[in-house]
Amino acid sequence: MGVGAAFTTPAPTPALVSVIASAESYLHSLVILTSMLKETLEEGRKITDAALEKLLPGPDVRPASIHRAMRHSVFAGGKRIRPILCMEAGRAVAGSLPTGIEEVGAALEMLHTYSLIHDDLPALDNDDLRRGRPTCHKAFGEATAILAGDALQTQAYEVFARSQCPPEARVKIIEEIARGTGTINGMIGGQVVDLESEHKKPDQETLQYIHLSKTAALITASVVSGGLYAGGLEEQIKQLRCYGQSIGLAFQIVDDILDVTQTSEQLGKTAGKDLASEKATYPALFGLEESRKRAAELLTSACDALKTFGSRAEPLETIARFLIERKN
Repeated sequence: MGVGAAFTTPAPTPALVSVIASAESYLHSLVILTSMLKETLEEGRKITDAALEKLLPGPDVRPASIHRAMRHSVFAGGKRIRPILCMEAGRAVAGSLPTGIEEVGAALEMLHTYSLIHDDLPALDNDDLRRGRPTCHKAFGEATAILAGDALQTQAYEVFARSQCPPEARVKIIEEIARGTGTINGMIGGQVVDLESEHKKPDQETLQYIHLSKTAALITASVVSGGLYAGGLEEQIKQLRCYGQSIGLAFQIVDDILDVTQTSEQLGKTAGKDLASEKATYPALFGLEESRKRAAELLTSACDALKTFGSRAEPLETIARFLIERKN
């Protein structure tokens, strides 16, 4: 080509046009999903925080010390994942947010916070930092922290008992949550086996039991409770349970990964605690790459379980992806 000759850009081939169109469509879908996720999480947090403010005793109500300790941990800036999952499961079943379901979500957050307060105690994980703030026992003393956790648990069941769903659903919700936080395949049972497994090399079955019980059980109970509150049919509850178990296990696998890949500042809690305590974790047993692969497989299982709900379950799907891809 001579100097000054015009340069002609070759026309794109049909294959290239197709690739570009697919990429643009993917990016457009990603923007929509990101916007949906942000809206779902922000709305859920606001609704949950308003319900918690309404349901919890004020900081000056006698005895003020215990109520301030409870509120210190509850309003420490959590993601409110369990109440949001409860509300969105209800929406997936009913088509809109059921009246009063936010109070069940708030009670679930009380239970979750009680478990964190006790988990941080010197007798258990002995942690000084939670959600970027001093843990309850560091701020208020060990005795008050124990009682604050106890108080949040009893307050939660008072809220469950007067929830605005039909009596039969109310009883099923209380049973589901009590089982999910109990000793047989529940949160407390998982915590016990987790403690007993420290400084030992766990097998896959033990690790699976710990994660399904300690973390996934309450997440599953949160999802199932939302479905029950909304009057879900047996098959719908079955699929919600499958979704909850899948994201619950994946959530803990990702927690294990973040503990060894992120800093304390990024996590808002002390990083490297699992390694220092020689806890049973997925990276310790399988390595980081296999752990990430397993979390991705569980995400696929969770999304498959939602197909029966159609577009009404899109918020639940975006939350599942967020839980797997999060950095703290």
